[in-house]
Amino acid sequence: MNKPKVYIDGKEGTTGLQIYDRLACRPDIDLLLIDEAKRKDTAERKKLLNAADLVFLCLPDGAAMEAVNLIENSRTRVIDCSTAHRTNPDWAYGFPELSRRHRERIQEAKRVANPGCHATGFISIAAPLAAMGLLPPDANLSCFSLTGYSGGGKSMIAQYEQEHRPPAFSSPALYGLLQNHKHLPEMQKLCGLQTPPVFVPIVDDYYKGMASAVPFHMSQLQGVSTLHGVWQKLYDHYAETAGKERIVRVEMDPTDPESGVDSGFKIYANQLRGKDILSLILTGNDEQFTITALFDNLGKGASGAAVQNMNLMLGFDEAAGLNL
Repeated sequence: MNKPKVYIDGKEGTTGLQIYDRLACRPDIDLLLIDEAKRKDTAERKKLLNAADLVFLCLPDGAAMEAVNLIENSRTRVIDCSTAHRTNPDWAYGFPELSRRHRERIQEAKRVANPGCHATGFISIAAPLAAMGLLPPDANLSCFSLTGYSGGGKSMIAQYEQEHRPPAFSSPALYGLLQNHKHLPEMQKLCGLQTPPVFVPIVDDYYKGMASAVPFHMSQLQGVSTLHGVWQKLYDHYAETAGKERIVRVEMDPTDPESGVDSGFKIYANQLRGKDILSLILTGNDEQFTITALFDNLGKGASGAAVQNMNLMLGFDEAAGLNL
């Protein structure tokens, strides 16, 4: 059997480079590379887009939509890492752990929209609660999400790594303050919420790693009344949907004395840097609690998720090329 041909359109960007790093040594694929001098040549890109069995689009939204239109055959499958198609019902949403049907649709799909990084954190928490009927559609939620500066791409990386940068860059920066962040539509849609969450993204002075936290009052949930009960529901959900690789993991029951969750417990946003897994951590009590999604914004938040989706679409081991 011939090896599937894979092409990364936009390999020079942060997400594209991270995908390339995960694929460059894979013996089970044929990675197509564009001549560096022709990487902006539409005709050359079109040739590779149509020669590939699977294409990653690591491009701005408009360019991603244009790239899809350059594909003239029914064979080439696409994983779009931009925002352009994440709420499009004709595209599978690339988060296989949300349900068995999500996984099956990715495996069957010609077109897959890779999730946003902040959205991955929020959705990993709220979507299962909604799907299980614990979180009502009219719930009013909030989310704060801390990311390393690599999440802003090459321009932000350059800002943070310049030799003479402003002193303010050494402290956390809140942004997206008009509640119009580009991830909000998918956060609302995938969780079945009537209103989007109040969302506070924060970028800080470290390269990569993300912690997305959603606070709850127990009174916001239905059919559960204890922190242990919430943990058990999430644990059972992901035990069923995450597959044997368990790329999404629910950490130890916080009510277990052996869990390590106590008054001195801390969560550092870069704990899972370099990993392609996502950990859910529950902290609090039976009245008020927080669920935190801890992952790498360039791993399960971007490139790692894209490679996981490729593996599912091409019939490979789901975790091939990933760092678990």
